[in-house]
Amino acid sequence: MAKTEGYHRADEKALTDDRGYRGKLIRGQNPALLFEKGVRDRIIDSYYWKEQCFGLNEATLCDRAADLKYIGGTSGIMGKPTPFLCLAFKLLQLVPSRDIILEYLNFRDDVEENDDDVKAERHENGDDGAALNGTGIPDLNAQGKLGEFKYLRCLAAFYIRLAWEPVEIYKTLEPLLTDYRKIKRRTKDGFTLTYVDQFIDDLLTKDRMCATSLWKLRPRQDLEDLDLLEPRESPIADEIEDMDEGEADDVQVVSPGHEERDSLSPDMQMVDDPEVEVLGQRNG
Repeated sequence: MAKTEGYHRADEKALTDDRGYRGKLIRGQNPALLFEKGVRDRIIDSYYWKEQCFGLNEATLCDRAADLKYIGGTSGIMGKPTPFLCLAFKLLQLVPSRDIILEYLNFRDDVEENDDDVKAERHENGDDGAALNGTGIPDLNAQGKLGEFKYLRCLAAFYIRLAWEPVEIYKTLEPLLTDYRKIKRRTKDGFTLTYVDQFIDDLLTKDRMCATSLWKLRPRQDLEDLDLLEPRESPIADEIEDMDEGEADDVQVVSPGHEERDSLSPDMQMVDDPEVEVLGQRNG
């Protein structure tokens, strides 16, 4: 009997075998090969991958990502993969459509939260209310900020950085630089506190994130020179301009007498000095 598309094997190691791989490609290769071999082997052998990631599709993976508590790559001496990294590897296996990834990125829960504990946590994380861009106006670029699934957004952003083309990466991720929510990050030694916008900035500027070597992203300036991207406008551009104008007003104006004296040659300045004139008369 022929195997249907989306068939899952108990042993997912066949995913990394190019000789038998017939799924979707990313940049002409098996998407799983975007992860290093050592990381792939640890993921496939991990308990979380075998129990929680088996048989996932685009819909059920969203439920798993909603339960994430932190981001990160590997932890501990043995390099144990985090659930975040396992789900990212599963996304590379599924290769969801662009619309599904954007839904992950901007997903929000419209159900009103009445739990006092949830409200307190949202207030602590800075999520209680519309995102503001510094002017008191809700920031429409960072859609989905009112939702509870900020780690789902980080997972989608990580996949976009791995799988999409440079122009789409910049256009999709740069608006998220106004998302200032706190997130936890798993390191080899423990946990650290960071922010969504910092994570997005690292994806755009660094070559390695979450125990994964990122392919070299073409500089934004090159894409602007080719008219593939519009120049990016900073959300605080107006504030910077006001600061520059204030500094210009504080510059001291040089008096005309000083300007005329500074324009004279050094010999003429010495002649105009009364002490030099008196010394010349004594020597005469």
